[in-house]
Amino acid sequence: MSQATAKAPMTNTNKPVVSGTQGAALRESPAVTAAVKQIVDETRARSARITGVRGPIEELKATYEHLLARAGELRGRGLYYPYLGSGVGNGALVELADGSVKWDMICGIGVQFFGHSDPDLVGAAVRGAVDDTLKQGNLQSGTDVYDFCGTIIAEAGRGSRIRHCFVSANGVMANESALKLCHQKHGGAPRVVAFKDCFAGRSIAMSQVGDSPANRVGIPLSTLVDYMPFYSEVAAAAVGRQAHIDAATAQLREYLDRYPKQHACFIFELVQGEGGFNTAPREFFEALMKLCKERGVAVWVDEIQTFGRLESMFAYDTLGLGQYVDVVTVGKMTQSCFTLFTPEYNPQPGLLSGTFVGEGPAFRVGQRVVERLRDGGYYGASGSIARHHRLFREQVKSMAARHPEWFPKAPGVADIAGGVGGMMRFTPFGGSKEKVQKACRACFEEGVIVFYCGHGPYHIRMLPPLGVMKEQDWPRVFECVERGLAGAAG
Repeated sequence: MSQATAKAPMTNTNKPVVSGTQGAALRESPAVTAAVKQIVDETRARSARITGVRGPIEELKATYEHLLARAGELRGRGLYYPYLGSGVGNGALVELADGSVKWDMICGIGVQFFGHSDPDLVGAAVRGAVDDTLKQGNLQSGTDVYDFCGTIIAEAGRGSRIRHCFVSANGVMANESALKLCHQKHGGAPRVVAFKDCFAGRSIAMSQVGDSPANRVGIPLSTLVDYMPFYSEVAAAAVGRQAHIDAATAQLREYLDRYPKQHACFIFELVQGEGGFNTAPREFFEALMKLCKERGVAVWVDEIQTFGRLESMFAYDTLGLGQYVDVVTVGKMTQSCFTLFTPEYNPQPGLLSGTFVGEGPAFRVGQRVVERLRDGGYYGASGSIARHHRLFREQVKSMAARHPEWFPKAPGVADIAGGVGGMMRFTPFGGSKEKVQKACRACFEEGVIVFYCGHGPYHIRMLPPLGVMKEQDWPRVFECVERGLAGAAG
């Protein structure tokens, strides 16, 4: 028995504690610990100087314009926002390379849940960078990736039968892996069921699954997709909730009857992301999932955007649907992305692989993110995420009361303030795409970064850093939003 094996007792989290190697000695080195502390302390000191929104530094404007032009030239097209970060922020505030500071309410489309320059995560990233290589792979990796997998699976398995995972560098590849699992399990069944207005990424297959024609211009169609209507509060109010759910179930049954045993999976976004932060009650999803189970169709829940943001860590736990889940994909705030699955969907050798699984800093940071989500009092009806959502709605309603002309009725929208938890959206200007996009850019100029979602009507959306955002920040954020909407309305 080797020395490393002899010194590997199991902790109460089933994580082996390995010592006796030079790598372990390096990680535990007082010199490394002191160096990490020095970096974190210096980051904290610089971060503390960022206290509020401000405009650019005059002497940096010309250089910044040159950097933006260079970025556009290298990309082949300009940036949506003139955003290039300086490398420092303070929680929900971020500094750009021109010295300006803005409220970051979109966070890389949901990646930075703990905001900018978080000392704990900076320390985790630096420690992860001490590994012998930056990239780790499926053939050769360290232990951090499997520590992280164990933490994710422990949380995913609380309300489901999820037991295994495959790691990917980004969300779309996690979704590609999920689709492959479903196809293989169901004997190469070629069809997929998805919701109208869904989004799954921009690979060749996912561009076809997603319901956005602009994302597949020029792409040869090879994936067969049947689209289901998503739940509509307006339609449910008109015909009755149960009748609305029955109609959706009938539509799914029609697809399954028309193409018997030809569907590998139904991909569920339990809150639609790019589609408009649309929500639905548990009964709607349960009726569809039960039918999938009866017909042998995999239930795949795409949580790339919902993960961590609702009243439970997993959206399927928020809705009590874990018993139906076969495959789950998570990403964004986890830094690395995962395809999670039950034992029945454990694939044959060769189906899933890849050179890289990711980087040590990503695993260390992602591990801390999940641990902090788990232990930080974020979840439940009285958790901080629910409180922040209520404050968001209050700010929108207050602004609408002052400026009702900005909020005409939008088609199909029951409430101008919508979404759930940390997925927040509101609908100004009747959901006009041109006006909403203009408002997003005007808000950026006024010091707050937001984005849009939906497919007509369009909404302004926020994915704020609720891990670090203070409740008293909301009025300051909406001062900027209000100025931005005023500019767009003019």
